[in-house]
Amino acid sequence: MPERLQALNAWLADPVGLTDFEVTPASGDASFRRYFRVNCDGKSYIAMDAPPDKEDCRPFVDIAHRFREQGVNVPVIHAQDLAQGFLLLDDFGGTHYLDVLERSNVELLYGDALRSICRIQKQPLWDGLPPYDRVLLLQEMELFREWLCQRQLGLTLSDNEQQMLDETFGLLADSAQGQPYVCVHRDFHCRNLMVTSENNPGVLDFQDAVFGPVTYDLVSLLRDCYIRWPIEKVDAWVQDYFELALENDILGDEHWASFPRWFDLMGVQRQLKASGIFARLNKRDGKPGYLQDIPRTLGYILDVAPHYPMLEGLAQLVRERVLPGIEGQLGD
Repeated sequence: MPERLQALNAWLADPVGLTDFEVTPASGDASFRRYFRVNCDGKSYIAMDAPPDKEDCRPFVDIAHRFREQGVNVPVIHAQDLAQGFLLLDDFGGTHYLDVLERSNVELLYGDALRSICRIQKQPLWDGLPPYDRVLLLQEMELFREWLCQRQLGLTLSDNEQQMLDETFGLLADSAQGQPYVCVHRDFHCRNLMVTSENNPGVLDFQDAVFGPVTYDLVSLLRDCYIRWPIEKVDAWVQDYFELALENDILGDEHWASFPRWFDLMGVQRQLKASGIFARLNKRDGKPGYLQDIPRTLGYILDVAPHYPMLEGLAQLVRERVLPGIEGQLGD
């Protein structure tokens, strides 16, 4: 038995105190964390294994408590050992949004998700969160240049292309910083939302929450890297969210004039970040499965670029060099 799994079993037995339990793999994720399903006395739990030299469980514990206080459905933490990197959590089951989303249920499921976003954005959650500042916004977009363009595709960018990326990243950061700031989950998409019978959805992977732009989680949900919906549906959900934000005093009527632009440009920032992360997961971490999501992710940029002259150079780079390169690699 691997050393970490042996230590996890020992912890569950003592001091947690479980008896006659069975531990089976549940899932991994894009980080170093792993999850195991623990069956004991007819009950099911999830054990998180987060090696302390690679991951810090303290933000997970902190944000879990904050979110539950505001009615966000996150797992209850039944036991914890931060020094070893072990947590024992509620089990939300095995049905992610991505597993079941279809035209017949998407309005209901996304309606629940939009209400969950508004709960996350409530003011008491803001206190003490790391800021989604300009440095972080720019660092994230650099993942596109370094990991996708240069390392994954081996592109040599011209001086004009380098300057274009610098200027575009700066303009996207300006737009993000010009928005009202709220609590941001930072990875609110269909693989981190679980279908639950009560207080749907169950929300996972929230430990990286920050104080950031109001459109960020909405973009994560509606321009999801893993599933795509017609533009007219997305536009309708954006309006649905805005009405909920008004009802919850998150935004005011005066914000609507800027909101669609904020949403579009925030999406471009996230899509640059995500496509770079997918390439890094392949090149650094040996996880090639995410490469197939890059064309969908970058496709959103090509959708919105015609409406924003500032994105013309980026769209040309994506259309003429990046997408052909990644699609050629996927075809190999």
